[in-house]
Amino acid sequence: MENIIEVKNICKSFGCKENRTQVLDNISLTVEKGGFLSLMGASGSGKSTLLYLIGGLDTPDSGEILLNGRDIAKLRDKELSRLRREEMGFVFQFFNLVQNLTVEDNILLPLVMDGKDPKKYRERLDSILKTAGLSDKRRSYPSQLSGGQQQRCAIARAVIYEPQILLADEPTGNLDSKSGHGIMELFRRINKENGITILMVTHSLECAAYSDKVITLCDGCIINDAISS
Repeated sequence: MENIIEVKNICKSFGCKENRTQVLDNISLTVEKGGFLSLMGASGSGKSTLLYLIGGLDTPDSGEILLNGRDIAKLRDKELSRLRREEMGFVFQFFNLVQNLTVEDNILLPLVMDGKDPKKYRERLDSILKTAGLSDKRRSYPSQLSGGQQQRCAIARAVIYEPQILLADEPTGNLDSKSGHGIMELFRRINKENGITILMVTHSLECAAYSDKVITLCDGCIINDAISS
């Protein structure tokens, strides 16, 4: 199967010239199209930094990141913005919903901001609401939702554009175990039924068990690369 993500010899450090801290040290990995990969490691291991680099939210000091064979470092700002908007979805630990918008308006927000006509996406919206278990909450506001429901809304917003890749940073970090289990079931359904490639950062072994493969980082290096059981 072809690789949708290729990371080649990535290095990243932070800090001033006199006091640099190496966060990622010569990292290389691949993610197959339609795969589900978890990045694990202690706080400060570099896993979130790696996720942000793959998402084009930051730039490495050296090395290459290829998405569908394209070196994202060589893309113009507009091309990179379009790639992030149309081909990638992002889910974070904090839901980042707009409090004065309903569930369906939050989900449609990326389309509205991109100048699309939301009316043309009604069928897609209905399908996403059903998949996320939010059909009966479409007119509700974030303050009327549980934490799990808010994260489901955030995930629905991330996939409204039908991205090829979904990047998730500790998506269950603010949820209780029952809600977290529901979120992981939703991720697995999106991965299997829609063929969306998922790359997820997590501290949880239970969450990582939903993925096909787990990569463990320590002090900016990969120390384990294993198929999930």
